[in-house]
Amino acid sequence: MFSLSYLPTAERLTVVVVKARNLKFPQDRESGDSFVKVYLLQHGKKVHKKRTSVKKRERSPIFNEAMIFSVPVHTLQTIQLRVTVAESTGESRTCPIGHVIVGTQASGKALSHWNQMLSSLRKPIAMWHPLRK
Repeated sequence: MFSLSYLPTAERLTVVVVKARNLKFPQDRESGDSFVKVYLLQHGKKVHKKRTSVKKRERSPIFNEAMIFSVPVHTLQTIQLRVTVAESTGESRTCPIGHVIVGTQASGKALSHWNQMLSSLRKPIAMWHPLRK
């Protein structure tokens, strides 16, 4: 679950990573050390990246961490957010668990979340998203 809000006067896109639930870790382990990376993509290329702290040994971690991206209004139609949940496996190695892409080129729930954010400026819109491999 994460929320999106856009502040047009400051040209600021805020992503708040709220929580995850029932994460499926490799080798059918019950829990792991998870974190979330948020990529700002423009025309499919990674422009910015931010990440949450690591939550140790939790299958349903609560993050509640905000990430702020500077996004001019005229680029809102060309950007996407890739929200990736990953597992930290030590020695700076990570293993992706799943991701979701939100933006104007997305479909289904991800597109709906993006459009709700654009139609409710300045208000955070929170939504659950299933992860894809």
